[in-house]
Amino acid sequence: MIRVLFFGPVADRVQTREMQFDFTPGMTLHDIIHKVGMQHPGALSIVSFIAVNQVQVRDKQVVLHDNDEIALMAKFSGG
Repeated sequence: MIRVLFFGPVADRVQTREMQFDFTPGMTLHDIIHKVGMQHPGALSIVSFIAVNQVQVRDKQVVLHDNDEIALMAKFSGG
């Protein structure tokens, strides 16, 4: 199982804070992002930070493993 966490405005756009997808050997980060994008067109256009298992990644061709956790976040500011 792949767990996908959404934060801030990204969570608002997909209307949930978490999704789960069945793991398939050879699946990549791109595959998961594509699946979410198909369910919620345009929702991920604001994503600026992606982490796999709490480590920031930029390469969407990263191969995933069973029980990986992906976090998708937009830029944010605070005071």
